[in-house]
Amino acid sequence: MSDTPDPEKLPEPANLRLLRRLVLVLMGVMIVGLVTLLGLLVIRLTTTRAPLPAEITLPDGATATAFTQGSDWYAVVTRDDSILIFDRATGALRQTLQIAPAP
Repeated sequence: MSDTPDPEKLPEPANLRLLRRLVLVLMGVMIVGLVTLLGLLVIRLTTTRAPLPAEITLPDGATATAFTQGSDWYAVVTRDDSILIFDRATGALRQTLQIAPAP
């Protein structure tokens, strides 16, 4: 008979027990974080946006360079540095803003 104890019958060291618990907690936090991140991405990417107008009628000679939209309006930036703001419901021109050239 040997005097060496069976390794499976030895008590677990306290440091090893703490390390095991820390690893389990970290794994849980990472899983919850990943599920939260994926959920936020799905929610953010599937929100409905305001529909684009089917047709925009610009004043004569105006060429569009950019487009943006709000809740009840959309705006077109033209090549001659003016911003045309249209009503979303009617498509009528609400306001024209002329951008001053840089000094």
